[in-house]
Amino acid sequence: MASERVALTVPAPHGERQVSLSSPNRVIWPELGITKRELAEYLIAVADPFLAANGDRPMSLERYPDSVAGDMFYSKNPPKGAPDYVQTVTVAYNSGRRHPQVVLAEPAAIVWAAQMNTVVFHPWASLSANTDNPIELRIDLDPQPGTDFADAAAVAPALREVLAEAGLDAWIKTSGSRGIHVFCPIEPTHEFLDVRHAVIAAGRELERRMPERVTMNWWKEERGERVFIDFNQANRDRTMAGAYSPRALAGATVSTPIGWDELPDVDPGAFTVRTVPQRLADVGDAWAQFGERPGRIDTLLEWWQRDLEAGLGELPFPPEFPKMPGEPPRVQPSRARPTPT
Repeated sequence: MASERVALTVPAPHGERQVSLSSPNRVIWPELGITKRELAEYLIAVADPFLAANGDRPMSLERYPDSVAGDMFYSKNPPKGAPDYVQTVTVAYNSGRRHPQVVLAEPAAIVWAAQMNTVVFHPWASLSANTDNPIELRIDLDPQPGTDFADAAAVAPALREVLAEAGLDAWIKTSGSRGIHVFCPIEPTHEFLDVRHAVIAAGRELERRMPERVTMNWWKEERGERVFIDFNQANRDRTMAGAYSPRALAGATVSTPIGWDELPDVDPGAFTVRTVPQRLADVGDAWAQFGERPGRIDTLLEWWQRDLEAGLGELPFPPEFPKMPGEPPRVQPSRARPTPT
């Protein structure tokens, strides 16, 4: 018996496309009864701001063949048989390997991703034309156990001040979970490692100002009940959920751009697949002017060099990365062997 299938009409650069959607009534979010078709219709509704924030760049797809309560896997390489409107770009990974990766450049490509059971979209910080140099400095404010979104919201304005002192314009969005993502548009003049060092410099400055509320400690056992500045999210091929991407959480929350004036009273759980299209209709895209005034990371790199000269060195990289120059040992402090005397 053939599976149920519908055709959705999707805006295209030169008219419209018909995109086929199989199993449209399959429930993706069981607690809310949100189906695959409703997900696809959500993506059509938010396609313009979604593409402004995430389009024309390498994209990793977080796919759920059943529902968000089931198994998942990440997909980077374009599958065989992808339609011609799904673009690709060859990128270099940290291992040195090079391989094509999916690029979403029009609404039909986003709906195709939903057809491929994508729930969460993870864009790179760089564009297809120059995948090695980010156009965004990204900082993930990650509340640790004992803290929550309110703690991240209390820290974010101070981070905004730090970034402004470095000449950068900070924009925010909810993560779709408990955290806050702070993005700064930057000129693509530096590669990923430099941008990571700029993030570390900003994080260290914020930690100096708010030591009881902010931590740069990579090891969880050292973080305490503070907001962690996840500096490793700035690495090549390390991504976070894009603006207007759904999250694979029970409430079908969406990582949603907000204005700084909204931050004190915002409820991140209120931004969902079912509510965000109406929010866009009512108040528009909070990131509509994002990228109009890209800054430079020169001042942050000066801070990085200043901290190096003061004895603050490189910080640990994720475990899957090759050993990096100047990196401290990748061993949990409580398991480290004492240095012989």
